[in-house]
Amino acid sequence: MNIIENLDFHTASSDLLPILVEGMWIALKATISGFALAIIVGVFIALGRISKSKLLNGVLVTMLEIVRGTPLLVQLVYMYYVVPLLISLLVNVWIPDYQFTISPFMAGMLGLGINYGCYLSEVIRSSILAVDKGQNEAALALGYTKRQSMWSIIMPQATRSSIPVLGNYLVMMIKDTSLLAFITVNELLLRTQSYASQTFLTIESYTLLAVAYLIISLPLAQIIRLLERRLLKHA
Repeated sequence: MNIIENLDFHTASSDLLPILVEGMWIALKATISGFALAIIVGVFIALGRISKSKLLNGVLVTMLEIVRGTPLLVQLVYMYYVVPLLISLLVNVWIPDYQFTISPFMAGMLGLGINYGCYLSEVIRSSILAVDKGQNEAALALGYTKRQSMWSIIMPQATRSSIPVLGNYLVMMIKDTSLLAFITVNELLLRTQSYASQTFLTIESYTLLAVAYLIISLPLAQIIRLLERRLLKHA
């Protein structure tokens, strides 16, 4: 009972509100940029997987296995700490003493984009393969090239059917932005950790952090459900 009486949510909320708002903005920027990259990566991998090139297919499958077989946190740390060192070592062959650096935010965006892109690629590939082959054949018969058929006929339908699943991944990415704190991105989790360590308002701080994530993710999840129902009605 004493613990409950000693909780000071008023002070914590007053202090943390501006801090959390700034952190939410950073988290949203990381999500938007990371998801945009994920879609680009996902489309590229999906098209590569359905191509007839065995070499390209093999390279992409290997990439997928590596990404899906390692934790996202490890990939983020690798992107921030190891990749710049590897690039510096390679460039040093031609330019001595060159030091490549990458910002924590950029490393986080790239890490999220590549990781989620690998997962989205399977969603996009399945959606493309689910489109009736007869539509592609009809497009080719009408004089469309294979590329025109893919982007004008197949891809719009594949995108429509995959939107609900892509939306779920978007919500997941918002929550995964908390991992960016481990590569020093000053987002929600890192800001909350700093405040909690200074004030010792641990319960209040992390409770408000959870509420902040719910404020972002729950409305978005509801919008995705409504969109899914609307798409099903017009299917």
